[in-house]
Amino acid sequence: MSVTEGSLLGGRVRYCQPAHGHRSGIEPVLLAASIPARAGARVLEGGSGAGAGLLCLAARVPGISGLGLELEPAPLACARANAADQPDLRFEQADLTVVPLAERFDHAMANPPWHPPGTASADAGRELARRATASVFADWARALAAPLRHHGSLTFVLPAAALATALAALAAAGCGSPLVFPLWPRTGQDAKLLLLRAIKGGKGPCRVAAGLVLHEADGGFTPAAQVVLRDGQELALG
Repeated sequence: MSVTEGSLLGGRVRYCQPAHGHRSGIEPVLLAASIPARAGARVLEGGSGAGAGLLCLAARVPGISGLGLELEPAPLACARANAADQPDLRFEQADLTVVPLAERFDHAMANPPWHPPGTASADAGRELARRATASVFADWARALAAPLRHHGSLTFVLPAAALATALAALAAAGCGSPLVFPLWPRTGQDAKLLLLRAIKGGKGPCRVAAGLVLHEADGGFTPAAQVVLRDGQELALG
């Protein structure tokens, strides 16, 4: 397997990933920054890829333990290598929608595959990581909510177009009090991506937060985005 070596959070996290197939963007870094975990918390990640989400979360919150579930062997091997010196992070090969978990977790997170049906990628791993099925949000919400403790949080990063479907899926999985956090590409532009958090057993109404503007007019990251993506600061959703 060919891999590329790099880093996340301004060099704080060593990060290798497969040279071909699906590759990490900023989504897992933003997702990890949004998890309200504290030392001692147990965190589950679905579709963990090469481990960016849990690795960034552990760098920000020392003392957590995490389990990442990944179906594809190539990113899984990278995740295990990336976490070789972190015994509290485990990465297992599993289809999270099929394998029930006996463990309990305080928080769960995922960047589910959300691309609609279309021309298939020639790379099977990339296709699996990106392409949505009709029931993807229902399946992932149910699977990730099941092992959550009461009042545990479940957070997705997802396209804005999938918001209604994801809200319905979370509600069906017993997760309420949803909070929508838009990720604005630039000031004045519609959000293409969102962070969506719900609470297991939550009964509150849906809220929409102010969100985060990612880019300046010249394409560089805004200062508010840089302190999250480079410095590892928590992204408080509200």
